[in-house]
Amino acid sequence: MLLCAVLSTVTIITVAQTKSAAFQEYINKYKAIAVEQMELHGIPASITLAQGLLESGAGSSELAKKSNNHFGIKCGSNWFGPTHTHFDDGRNECFRAYDNVRASYEDHSQFLKKERYARLFRLSILDYKGWARGLKACGYATSPTYADRLIQIIELYELNKLDRDPKAVYVPEPERPVVNVVLNAHTLMTNNGVMCIKANGQETWDSIAKEFAVPKYKLLDYNEAIEQVEINPGDYIYLQKKQKKGDKHYGKDYWHHVRQGESMYSIAQLYGIRIANLYKLNFRDPDYVPVAGDLLRIR
Repeated sequence: MLLCAVLSTVTIITVAQTKSAAFQEYINKYKAIAVEQMELHGIPASITLAQGLLESGAGSSELAKKSNNHFGIKCGSNWFGPTHTHFDDGRNECFRAYDNVRASYEDHSQFLKKERYARLFRLSILDYKGWARGLKACGYATSPTYADRLIQIIELYELNKLDRDPKAVYVPEPERPVVNVVLNAHTLMTNNGVMCIKANGQETWDSIAKEFAVPKYKLLDYNEAIEQVEINPGDYIYLQKKQKKGDKHYGKDYWHHVRQGESMYSIAQLYGIRIANLYKLNFRDPDYVPVAGDLLRIR
């Protein structure tokens, strides 16, 4: 009996320490979105990723494949979007369906902002154990081991590192944003620490808003644009508010050499900087128009 107990213990430890290639692939694919949700809504990226991994089976579940539902969220009385009927808990039930995975992550964040989960947001963003146990206590899942499973996933894959240092996910280089995850027709990347895509020239503001489940008015605001602004191949289109200055990679001694045809708007888009701050950094009035050969600070 003692020998069996020892062998059983060894087996448990071995399983607990074995990493899944499918889990790792899922983490690499969606960690950028989890970090984005943390920055937007204050939910630890480690918790979001661990829940996505657990609820969707690392993206392999029927709900994830057929309806992009990575968190097992049911329709509820206040859901008016597309639905998917799925056999769960012994009966067919109504689950929410999404146009893309990013929309599922955003809806998960909004779901946790209900009054039912309000006490979680009083916890530190670094307290992943408190969040995991709080989710179970608030009734997110019925499994008695739900919190322990989330904690095990977080610790095995060291997901809590994303909570402490979100910028560690991105290592941007000048004019070479870091690719994080492919969504539909575009590659989601960061430039100056801001989520964005690089246009291929076939897009409209409407199509980008639909693809990434971002309201068009917000998309235009993030890019300081109006609907009539033409999107050209190679343009950066931002999915978050731009920064006040350029990436620290450039340093204070870096100058942008204005090329023929560039404007303050195009330069601001190139570096992920707000236009007003670009004027301010260079002590220029709003009526200033750059000409080829001018030097502009971006930081």
